[in-house]
Amino acid sequence: MSRLSHALRRIGETLPTLPERITVNGVEAVCDPLGALVLPDSRVLIVSDLHLEKGSAFARRGMMLPPYDTLMTLKLLDALIARHDPKVVISLGDAFHDRTGAALMPAPFRAMIESMARGREWIWITGNHDPDAPAGLPGQSLETLWLNGLTFRHEPEAGAAAGEIAGHLHPAATVRRRETLVRRACFATDGARLVMPAFGVTTGGMDLAHRAFSGLFEQAQLMAHMLGRDRIYSVRFDRLLA
Repeated sequence: MSRLSHALRRIGETLPTLPERITVNGVEAVCDPLGALVLPDSRVLIVSDLHLEKGSAFARRGMMLPPYDTLMTLKLLDALIARHDPKVVISLGDAFHDRTGAALMPAPFRAMIESMARGREWIWITGNHDPDAPAGLPGQSLETLWLNGLTFRHEPEAGAAAGEIAGHLHPAATVRRRETLVRRACFATDGARLVMPAFGVTTGGMDLAHRAFSGLFEQAQLMAHMLGRDRIYSVRFDRLLA
């Protein structure tokens, strides 16, 4: 199931949700099946790679994508905020698909973000697609954030980086279920660092066996916490299909 079709099925549903509790460098965290990480002790919600206004960015280049990616992504984010009521929201880079996405975003979408940010701290981590602060939107913009013993940045640093929470790589994993191959976006972690799944509904994924992940994790400890319809499915790296 694609990220977009998954999103379309989830919006407006009231299915029970079974999150997965994990620890990252000793800090308790919760993987939500919608693709967000929650730090329950400090009421922090983290999402990554929203790629808002991706459809519009492609349209400006003469390539057509479904035009409702921003609306669907923001509705999912709104559902998460209603579920967890965070004090702090961290968008972990590539919130917008290009440097002009925030400035050109239609007013109704800007109003949705302003409503979600009201009464809470909102932090935009800059990414390779959106290296500038989002124009005219609430919150502060940072390259790196250190909070509660964790380091938040968009692109993972090479080599070991205990306590790092990053995005950028859009991790995905594939398993065999009966006679069917199932591929899902996933949280990737070995307990020391974590790479977030992409949150945007039209984003793709990169398999954990790809060389881009080389050296980031202790493979013997690496887990793929795969996004299901109403729960997380946790699978050891050595049980994944390349």
